[in-house]
Amino acid sequence: MENVSEAAAYALQFINQTQKSIFLTGKAGTGKTTLLREIIATTHKNTVVVAPTGIAALNAGGVTIHSMFQLPFSAFIPSFEASPQFTETVKFENKETLRRHFKMNNLKRNVIRNMELLIIDEVSMLRADLLDAIDFMMQTVRRNTQPFGGVQVLFIGDLLQLPPVVKDEEWRTLRNFYKGKFFFHSHVVQQYPPLYIELSKIYRQTDDVFISVLNNLRNNKITPEDIEVLNQYVQPDFDLKTNKGFITLTTHNAKADLINNQSISDLSGKEYIFQPFVVGDFPEKIFPVEEELKLKVGAQVMFVKNDLSFEKRYFNGKMGIVKSLSDEEIFVHFPEEDTTIEVEKYEWKNIRYKVNEQTKEIEEEVLGTFAHYPIKLAWAITVHKSQGLTFDKAALDVSQVFLPGQAYVALSRLRSLNGLILLSKIQMNGISNDQDVMDYAMNKASEDVLKNSLHFETKNFILNYLKNSFEWGNLTQEWRNHRFSYNENTTGSEKSKHAVWAHKRLEMMEQLMDPSQKFIIQLQKIFSKETVDMVFVKERVDAAYDYFFKQMDRLVYDLMYKMTEIQNFKKVKEYYEELSFLEDFQTKAVLGLMKAKLLVEVVVARETICKEKLSSPAIKNYKTSKAEKVREDLKLTNTDIFKLDEPVIRYKPKKAAENVSKSVKKTTVEETYKLWLEKNSIEDIARMRKLNVQTIELHLIKLIQAKKIEITDVLPYEKILALREAFEFYQEESLSPLKEKYGDEFSWDELKMFKASLN
Repeated sequence: MENVSEAAAYALQFINQTQKSIFLTGKAGTGKTTLLREIIATTHKNTVVVAPTGIAALNAGGVTIHSMFQLPFSAFIPSFEASPQFTETVKFENKETLRRHFKMNNLKRNVIRNMELLIIDEVSMLRADLLDAIDFMMQTVRRNTQPFGGVQVLFIGDLLQLPPVVKDEEWRTLRNFYKGKFFFHSHVVQQYPPLYIELSKIYRQTDDVFISVLNNLRNNKITPEDIEVLNQYVQPDFDLKTNKGFITLTTHNAKADLINNQSISDLSGKEYIFQPFVVGDFPEKIFPVEEELKLKVGAQVMFVKNDLSFEKRYFNGKMGIVKSLSDEEIFVHFPEEDTTIEVEKYEWKNIRYKVNEQTKEIEEEVLGTFAHYPIKLAWAITVHKSQGLTFDKAALDVSQVFLPGQAYVALSRLRSLNGLILLSKIQMNGISNDQDVMDYAMNKASEDVLKNSLHFETKNFILNYLKNSFEWGNLTQEWRNHRFSYNENTTGSEKSKHAVWAHKRLEMMEQLMDPSQKFIIQLQKIFSKETVDMVFVKERVDAAYDYFFKQMDRLVYDLMYKMTEIQNFKKVKEYYEELSFLEDFQTKAVLGLMKAKLLVEVVVARETICKEKLSSPAIKNYKTSKAEKVREDLKLTNTDIFKLDEPVIRYKPKKAAENVSKSVKKTTVEETYKLWLEKNSIEDIARMRKLNVQTIELHLIKLIQAKKIEITDVLPYEKILALREAFEFYQEESLSPLKEKYGDEFSWDELKMFKASLN
């Protein structure tokens, strides 16, 4: 596949219109991270993103594998029979101990049961046994023996970068069960291999000679000619102090730290120390940058995030020099463009996933935030930490023997050979890549395979989506279980009074089973043909929807009516929770019907299957509207329940998440703007968003600059008049001289807000 857009398009189509699991890979600089963001933003599926480490999860916008699946930090033996082992240095769990000892909380269990797409980022670090443990836990929780409990999995990563870590003592046992340590050695992948899609177009490099060297290095085909090309750039006596803008790539943390610490010590001038704002739950072990940022004027720094603003003034890996500093300001100069920018704090979020009770969609809940300047000292960095970064100039310290993949990672950080300095010659020894990885790369799908597979898998996806939307066997069984939980002989029990009600609703559900099964058989017959007439399918689905929806919808109404009716009674908490569980199941089935109807409409219209197309106001507001209808009807028929405007409710429904459209993920400033328009105070917004007050004030500064809010909305008129007088004739880039002159008369944020209003 010649261009990345074609490969990316295939990946997006397989995610959104099939159930096929995918391994998405590509050389450094081919846009894997960009595509990951696109998939998350556009998929209609309930999605969870996980990664093997805390930092990797933070960068991907997800959670760690161990926290999501509540897995122990031990090796996993994929068997019920093999005995678990415990020594001073290693631990092994098997299927039996994992199932018995590691109970999952209800929140995570609910997320896993509603999950439709699992994205595993940085899959090069994922061990085979850990992936089998994930598969086992998902099958167990979802009560589904299909791979990963029937969930589609997207594996993303470059296997020639960081490998999995397996202790020798662990491997002595695991080798009895696995041929290797990589994710593709897992039993689940060996039995059900994902489709291998590779992004091939390189965006980082444009130099054909350099690209050829990197490809040969990646594929274990490095030639003497390639080594000769690289060794032209050897300069053992290269003076990094006089050649500004170069970063040293080394293999060890201690060496990188030594270079950075020595370099900043050599600078004269005052040292400033900046601390992060940490709000809520944000563990120190996942801090994305050093807690203390020590800077002096003249320090060489590197940005560790992309600029999220429209201007795109910096990117992950962009180098600059600190031009000026104060307690509240950092200005960085870019010599190449001869431009200077003020660095603003960046927000990282520690999240967990939860299910929106209204829409049954998986959403993120922010547990805590970490706000800090997205820069770090950059005279040196380890090869390990340079992954994902792009450098214009780098000096490679290759005096230590490279591990497999390290040479490729280090060299591929550079845009071109023109920015390369080798501090010693590259040796042929020790830079070959893992042969298992090279062999697995032979599984890459050709364009013909992708095209044919997409057609076949799309057809299967549509059929299975529709079948699942009309398959209510489990739901009916839950109604039976509920019906037979009543003890009609018990006198005085509130629940027993409603046995007849439950019996009639079970009959309603059972009467739908035979026609629904007949409709599923009809669908299977239609889809068994080579070419499926989707217009005919739409006619049949519309007719089935019209037949079933009214009755399924009525059952949701009846359940919600009964729950509202009993919620003020005494000693019915357990009964209320039983009804709540059933209502949750029934509502999910109704929403499934509504989405199935939309899916067929999208397919017939030949539109892209995506998040936006498979949602509607009716779906988003379904449960809220139903609750309002129940409440209005109860007011008319049972006024005792509504004697007061606000009745005392003993058993409240679970608090619903805010009904925010999943189709548009707002930026952090936009989220603050929305809350500001709702007349919330700065302190209230900070509390609601789990952010520091100063961070919210920074958002307001940006909103003032963007002309979305007026400074008069934030500051009193008298303060604005005083600021106007202070800023008259003021031309400095930094606000430090102004702050020194006026002291406590103006806060830093007041000065910044007024400056923003002048633009």
